[in-house]
This record gives sequence, structure tokens and C-alpha cells, in this order.
Amino acid sequence: MHTALLPDWLNDLSDQVGALLNSTLDVLVYSGDKDFICNWRGGEKWTHEVEWSGKQDFQNATYHGWGLNPAKPEGQLKLYENLKFLRVFDAGHMVPMNQPDAALQMLNSFIGQGPLFSSFKTPTEVSPVPNSET
Repeated sequence: MHTALLPDWLNDLSDQVGALLNSTLDVLVYSGDKDFICNWRGGEKWTHEVEWSGKQDFQNATYHGWGLNPAKPEGQLKLYENLKFLRVFDAGHMVPMNQPDAALQMLNSFIGQGPLFSSFKTPTEVSPVPNSET
């Protein structure tokens, strides 16, 4: 299976992602902050560079603590319109295996059964989490 999927590794799908974003469909990109295979900075970079109508505003958006308990965030969320980028704390490449509760909250909120994304559309209620890793 691995060998069969190798040709997909070098396909640039950024045009398709831009089309999804311009169609107003919700797009969630998430990364574990301990992932050394697909590091979160790489995910952040491509979400900043994909061409769509909200590109500049997304780049200028700030990160805010994410999770059910604002006093102890489980990650950092950056969003603008229908693009959401979530950095999950203490998770590697397999976020659901490393942080199952956070992963379930993320998915339930994304499909509309929870408050974790809608509640952060007013970021003044949550203090930004300092960016301690580069």
C-alpha cells in the first residue's frame, strides 16, 4: 500500500484547497505540536500560503487558547471565516492516539456538535497563548 501511494506525495493540491475555501465549506487543518513527521509549523506555513479570498486576513489572525477549559488550553486555534488551523498540545503525528479527548472534542465541534470553534469566533473572551516554540 505504501508503494502504491508514493505518487501522491508530490501532488500539489493547493488549488483544490483554495477552491474549497472560496466555496465557503469549512476546512479544518490540525497538527500535533510534537509531530516530527508533519510538524505544525509546516501546516501553519501552507495554510498561510494557500491562495483564497481570505488569505491576508487569515495570515493576520492571532492564535487563541483552544479547549473546553480556557484556563488550561489543549491547543491553539487560529481561524478566519471557514479556515481553522489547530495546534494540539502534547500530540504527535497521531493526534487521536496521543490526545483522544481533545481529538474527540475537535471532531465533534467541527461537525457541529460542540462549542469549541464557534465559541472562539469572539477571541476577546480568551487570552492568547504565548508562542513558546519556534
